[in-house]
Amino acid sequence: MILIGIGASLPTPDGTLPRATCRAAAAALDALPGLRLRALSRWWESAPIPPMPGAPWFVNGVARLEGEAEPEALLAALHAIEAAHHRARPYPNAPRTLDLDLLDCKGALRDGPGLVLPHPRLHERGFVLHPLAEVAHGWQHPRLELAVHALLARLPPQEIAPLIP
Repeated sequence: MILIGIGASLPTPDGTLPRATCRAAAAALDALPGLRLRALSRWWESAPIPPMPGAPWFVNGVARLEGEAEPEALLAALHAIEAAHHRARPYPNAPRTLDLDLLDCKGALRDGPGLVLPHPRLHERGFVLHPLAEVAHGWQHPRLELAVHALLARLPPQEIAPLIP
Protein backbone atom coordinates (compact mmCIF):
# COMPACT_ATOMS: atom_id res chain seq x y z
CA MET A 1 0.00 0.00 0.00
CA ILE A 2 1.20 3.47 -0.93
CA LEU A 3 -0.19 6.46 0.97
CA ILE A 4 -0.03 10.02 -0.38
CA GLY A 5 -0.99 13.12 1.59
CA ILE A 6 -2.77 15.76 -0.50
CA GLY A 7 -3.09 19.36 0.65
CA ALA A 8 -3.62 22.90 -0.61
CA SER A 9 -4.32 26.30 0.91
CA LEU A 10 -4.01 28.76 -1.99
CA PRO A 11 -5.86 29.06 -5.29
CA THR A 12 -3.81 28.46 -8.41
CA PRO A 13 -3.01 31.46 -10.66
CA ASP A 14 -6.05 30.62 -12.82
CA GLY A 15 -8.30 30.82 -9.75
CA THR A 16 -8.78 27.10 -9.10
CA LEU A 17 -9.72 26.74 -5.43
CA PRO A 18 -7.80 24.41 -3.09
CA ARG A 19 -10.42 21.62 -2.95
CA ALA A 20 -10.62 21.47 -6.75
CA THR A 21 -6.82 21.39 -6.96
CA CYS A 22 -6.77 18.50 -4.49
CA ARG A 23 -9.35 16.61 -6.58
CA ALA A 24 -7.27 17.20 -9.72
CA ALA A 25 -4.17 15.94 -7.91
CA ALA A 26 -6.01 12.73 -6.92
CA ALA A 27 -6.92 12.19 -10.59
CA ALA A 28 -3.28 12.76 -11.56
CA LEU A 29 -2.18 10.16 -9.00
CA ASP A 30 -4.57 7.66 -10.58
CA ALA A 31 -2.96 8.33 -13.96
CA LEU A 32 0.61 7.54 -12.82
CA PRO A 33 2.04 4.56 -14.72
CA GLY A 34 1.88 1.31 -12.76
CA LEU A 35 -0.32 2.76 -10.00
CA ARG A 36 -4.06 2.90 -9.33
CA LEU A 37 -6.01 5.03 -6.90
CA ARG A 38 -7.84 2.54 -4.67
CA ALA A 39 -9.23 4.87 -2.00
CA LEU A 40 -9.54 8.59 -1.37
CA SER A 41 -10.48 10.06 2.00
CA ARG A 42 -12.97 12.80 2.60
CA TRP A 43 -11.54 16.29 2.41
CA TRP A 44 -10.64 17.88 5.72
CA GLU A 45 -10.03 21.52 6.63
CA SER A 46 -7.21 22.31 9.03
CA ALA A 47 -5.29 25.22 10.46
CA PRO A 48 -1.67 25.55 9.30
CA ILE A 49 0.95 23.77 11.37
CA PRO A 50 2.95 25.50 12.71
CA PRO A 51 0.38 28.25 13.30
CA MET A 52 0.79 31.25 11.00
CA PRO A 53 -1.41 34.26 11.79
CA GLY A 54 -3.40 35.28 8.73
CA ALA A 55 -2.43 32.20 6.72
CA PRO A 56 -5.30 30.40 4.98
CA TRP A 57 -6.50 27.04 6.26
CA PHE A 58 -5.64 23.90 4.32
CA VAL A 59 -7.78 21.36 2.52
CA ASN A 60 -6.26 17.93 3.20
CA GLY A 61 -6.87 14.32 2.27
CA VAL A 62 -5.07 11.02 1.80
CA ALA A 63 -4.98 8.77 -1.25
CA ARG A 64 -4.25 5.04 -1.09
CA LEU A 65 -2.56 3.70 -4.21
CA GLU A 66 -1.80 0.14 -5.24
CA GLY A 67 0.83 -0.96 -7.73
CA GLU A 68 4.56 -0.81 -8.20
CA ALA A 69 6.77 2.25 -7.84
CA GLU A 70 10.23 2.99 -6.59
CA PRO A 71 9.92 5.56 -3.78
CA GLU A 72 12.42 8.01 -5.29
CA ALA A 73 10.73 7.88 -8.72
CA LEU A 74 7.33 8.30 -7.09
CA LEU A 75 8.54 11.34 -5.14
CA ALA A 76 9.78 12.88 -8.41
CA ALA A 77 6.35 12.23 -9.97
CA LEU A 78 4.67 13.92 -6.99
CA HIS A 79 6.91 16.96 -7.41
CA ALA A 80 5.99 17.10 -11.12
CA ILE A 81 2.26 17.09 -10.24
CA GLU A 82 2.88 19.88 -7.72
CA ALA A 83 4.75 21.91 -10.34
CA ALA A 84 1.88 21.47 -12.81
CA HIS A 85 -0.32 23.13 -10.17
CA HIS A 86 2.11 26.03 -9.65
CA ARG A 87 3.62 24.90 -6.35
CA ALA A 88 6.17 27.40 -5.04
CA ARG A 89 8.49 26.96 -2.06
CA PRO A 90 9.34 30.51 -0.94
CA TYR A 91 10.00 29.47 2.69
CA PRO A 92 9.34 26.44 4.94
CA ASN A 93 5.65 25.75 5.65
CA ALA A 94 4.50 28.52 3.30
CA PRO A 95 0.90 28.47 2.08
CA ARG A 96 0.78 26.54 -1.21
CA THR A 97 -1.31 25.70 -4.22
CA LEU A 98 -0.59 21.97 -3.79
CA ASP A 99 1.39 19.77 -1.45
CA LEU A 100 1.82 16.05 -2.11
CA ASP A 101 3.62 14.03 0.55
CA LEU A 102 4.75 10.45 0.19
CA LEU A 103 3.60 9.21 3.59
CA ASP A 104 4.33 5.49 3.25
CA CYS A 105 5.48 3.31 0.37
CA LYS A 106 4.77 -0.32 1.24
CA GLY A 107 6.43 0.03 4.63
CA ALA A 108 9.80 1.04 3.14
CA LEU A 109 12.24 2.73 5.48
CA ARG A 110 14.45 5.51 4.12
CA ASP A 111 16.60 7.96 6.05
CA GLY A 112 17.44 10.53 3.40
CA PRO A 113 19.15 12.56 2.26
CA GLY A 114 16.46 13.19 -0.36
CA LEU A 115 13.68 11.00 0.99
CA VAL A 116 12.63 9.97 4.50
CA LEU A 117 10.08 7.17 4.85
CA PRO A 118 7.68 7.00 6.40
CA HIS A 119 7.09 10.75 6.30
CA PRO A 120 8.92 12.05 9.37
CA ARG A 121 6.05 14.09 10.88
CA LEU A 122 2.94 12.18 9.82
CA HIS A 123 2.42 10.75 13.31
CA GLU A 124 2.17 14.30 14.74
CA ARG A 125 -0.47 15.63 12.36
CA GLY A 126 -4.19 15.17 12.65
CA PHE A 127 -4.66 16.48 9.11
CA VAL A 128 -2.76 13.39 7.94
CA LEU A 129 -3.92 10.77 10.44
CA HIS A 130 -7.68 11.43 10.29
CA PRO A 131 -7.92 10.99 6.50
CA LEU A 132 -5.32 8.19 6.56
CA ALA A 133 -7.54 6.24 8.97
CA GLU A 134 -10.39 6.50 6.43
CA VAL A 135 -8.43 4.88 3.59
CA ALA A 136 -6.19 2.49 5.56
CA HIS A 137 -8.04 1.58 8.74
CA GLY A 138 -5.53 -1.09 9.79
CA TRP A 139 -2.37 0.80 8.84
CA GLN A 140 0.56 0.62 11.23
CA HIS A 141 3.46 3.09 11.34
CA PRO A 142 6.51 1.18 10.04
CA ARG A 143 8.95 2.75 12.51
CA LEU A 144 6.84 3.33 15.59
CA GLU A 145 4.88 0.08 15.18
CA LEU A 146 1.70 1.81 16.32
CA ALA A 147 -1.67 1.57 14.59
CA VAL A 148 -3.18 4.71 13.10
CA HIS A 149 -5.88 4.82 15.79
CA ALA A 150 -3.25 4.66 18.54
CA LEU A 151 -1.41 7.55 16.88
CA LEU A 152 -4.64 9.55 16.70
CA ALA A 153 -5.26 8.96 20.41
CA ARG A 154 -1.83 10.45 21.21
CA LEU A 155 -2.36 13.70 19.30
CA PRO A 156 -2.72 17.00 21.12
CA PRO A 157 -5.81 19.01 20.14
CA GLN A 158 -5.61 20.35 16.59
CA GLU A 159 -7.93 22.56 14.56
CA ILE A 160 -9.36 20.15 11.99
CA ALA A 161 -12.81 19.18 10.70
CA PRO A 162 -14.20 17.21 7.76
CA LEU A 163 -15.51 19.37 4.95
CA ILE A 164 -19.10 19.00 3.87
CA PRO A 165 -19.18 17.41 0.38
